[in-house]
Amino acid sequence: MNRRVARLRAAQALYQIDLTESDANIAIESVMDEGETPSSFMLDLVHGTLEHKSTIDPLISASLQGWTLDRMGLVDRAIVRMTLYEMKHIEDIPVNVSFNEGIELAKAFGGEESGKFVNGVLSKAMEDLHK
Repeated sequence: MNRRVARLRAAQALYQIDLTESDANIAIESVMDEGETPSSFMLDLVHGTLEHKSTIDPLISASLQGWTLDRMGLVDRAIVRMTLYEMKHIEDIPVNVSFNEGIELAKAFGGEESGKFVNGVLSKAMEDLHK
């Protein structure tokens, strides 16, 4: 499983967890194709995002203009959380790569408008991280 597929599967699992409050391992299993096994990168994205959610969510909230975290679409929220986790906690991936991958995921799931929204939130969050 390459990193792009791992990000896709992780975003799907995080969305499912947010939507149904299911167990992380059950969500991970449910998003895998038959015969596919989760990579360590995918597992790190899912479990790390959940583990650091309490520090990621305030960063997202501070980056939203005219929105609240609860009002965000579940897919966008899952992607932004995961991307911020990756940007802050996975050191062997350049921040701009994580940033661009997050935007591409948002476009794939939600279209151009979703990509623009995620881009704006991540850009603002990155500014706040660098202060």
